[in-house]
Amino acid sequence: SKPHRASFGVAEHLQSAGYRIVPVNPNEAMVLGEKAYTRLEDVPGKIDIVDIFRRPEYVPDVVEAAIRIGAGAVWMQLGVVNAQAAARARSAGLFVVMDRCISQELFKRGR
Repeated sequence: SKPHRASFGVAEHLQSAGYRIVPVNPNEAMVLGEKAYTRLEDVPGKIDIVDIFRRPEYVPDVVEAAIRIGAGAVWMQLGVVNAQAAARARSAGLFVVMDRCISQELFKRGR
């Protein structure tokens, strides 16, 4: 709900490009018209990509949650680097992107 944050801008861009965003933040009820959930495990349905905007020391817990829910990928945004968590995700069969912005990657591809 904080438009000055990168997470809001990226979510807004993804949504405007036609992607469904599902906010996971225990401090929010709604973001960009979408119901927010406290934990990944609370989200109904399949999650394709877990886009991580947390500091690197929090990434292992997010990766473990992504593995538990059967996500297809974890995407660590710019500045988010945790090689051990990335290796853990890969070993569990998840596609991993680290230290890149999903919004910028979409923009490069013209979406």
